[in-house]
Amino acid sequence: MVGIDGEDALQFLDGRTIDIIITDLHMPNLDGLGLIRKVREIDAYKHIPILFLTTESQAAKKMEAKQAGATGWIIKPFVPAKLLSAISRVLR
Repeated sequence: MVGIDGEDALQFLDGRTIDIIITDLHMPNLDGLGLIRKVREIDAYKHIPILFLTTESQAAKKMEAKQAGATGWIIKPFVPAKLLSAISRVLR
């Protein structure tokens, strides 16, 4: 499932089984940090792995994502193998 932005992604959190959420930081209407916070408020999705994609490499932005509830993050640009490796790690 793919959403246009964080607000659009919320429609998919309707009780269906979701294995992982991958979100970008920069999105219109509701950014990735806001989406992560909202996901963590929903009991059925509190523990779902969330990967946070960003071009930001500052430690402060990574810490903010972690505090919001991100399971891990990937700095863009990235190679597909790196994304697959991160997905594999958080799905264990």
